[in-house]
Amino acid sequence: MLSAVEAVNLRQKQTLFTKLQDNLGNLSGKTIAVWGLAFKPNTDDMREAPSRTLMEALWQAGAKVQAFDPEAIAECRRIYGERDDLMLAGDRIQAVKGADALVICTEWKEFRSVDFKWLADQLVEKVVIDGRNLYTPSAVEEAGLRYIGVGRRNHERSHD
Repeated sequence: MLSAVEAVNLRQKQTLFTKLQDNLGNLSGKTIAVWGLAFKPNTDDMREAPSRTLMEALWQAGAKVQAFDPEAIAECRRIYGERDDLMLAGDRIQAVKGADALVICTEWKEFRSVDFKWLADQLVEKVVIDGRNLYTPSAVEEAGLRYIGVGRRNHERSHD
């Protein structure tokens, strides 16, 4: 029973990477912004954090990561050290500049309010993978972004 639960948990953690691959294709040479490194908000704890599974899969695929977390930057640096394929940003704005896509891993309060038009201008591929379902899909899509939520059906537009 425990191994079945662990298998489901691992599959769920790999979902973020799979959704990126499905939307961007080959990730080699891509830069992915990651908002939220901690397992949950208001902590720097990265044990079992989905961000770790995502970043490690991205590096294996040849992608670079630009990450921001209000609390877990020092912990991330302690775990991974200095790497050419990891830029730890001072804020969420710096993390998305020039990135191909954004993945949200932790539901920090400061990630809830975003100017989606500004975000669309920052992202090369205009893809947002929302691992915490923080946003209303239609609001993100109206700004010209492709929005992929996790654990809910993607927003379907009505064609009148």
